[in-house]
Amino acid sequence: MLTQVFASLAEGFAKTLEIFVLTLAGALPLGLLIAFGSMSRRRALRAVVKFIVWIVRGTPLMLQLIVIYYGPGLFLGNNIWGTGSRGRFIAVLAAFIFNYACYFSEIYRGGIESIPAGQYEAGQVLGLTRRQIFFKIVLLQVVKRIIPPMSNEVITLVKDTSLARVISVYELIWAGEAFIKSKGILWPLLMTGLFYLVFSGAILVCPTAARMGAKPRDSRSGGEFLAALFADFLQVNVGAHLSRNR
Repeated sequence: MLTQVFASLAEGFAKTLEIFVLTLAGALPLGLLIAFGSMSRRRALRAVVKFIVWIVRGTPLMLQLIVIYYGPGLFLGNNIWGTGSRGRFIAVLAAFIFNYACYFSEIYRGGIESIPAGQYEAGQVLGLTRRQIFFKIVLLQVVKRIIPPMSNEVITLVKDTSLARVISVYELIWAGEAFIKSKGILWPLLMTGLFYLVFSGAILVCPTAARMGAKPRDSRSGGEFLAALFADFLQVNVGAHLSRNR
């Protein structure tokens, strides 16, 4: 019995892991694009993006799953997701990716707006383009600042994968609950908690171990590095100009 339970839970966990990985792969870059939209200089675009993010963050993910999967068939008369488990799985990914992209966008936006304006101005003085300033100066500092809130969202995603069962996608909780209906036993469902705990712990431990084991090539922060670069620029250019005028 134990072998059968573990095999069934492992199969459900594999689907949970697949939802988790694909959601992160899609939501992280999409969230950055949404963040750019919410900070756009075009007022209309900024208002539309913020309104959409407000709706997504203000409604339950379970409701969004139901609307995204059943909505096209009810309102358009066409089930765009198709039939079978593959269609339901694609609908789950669409709902999860868009939901978490909206949450990630607010974290990105907060991190970008927390960078002092002096960083941008110093980059412009050095002759860097806006693209170079963002990727070479701002982004590295933003990543460092958003790691704590991002970690919280990632842990939440681990547990939210259980909502996939709302539209009949087989995952870890479904696998554990099946034994209650078929065998009348509860402990397999309780074992699913161990899978979630181990998985969440691994997510938290791995980045910490990587940071402790890594040896940074330069201990200076992004701001200190930019200041040093700016000082070198002044020394080379301004110093050469003064020496020619003597």
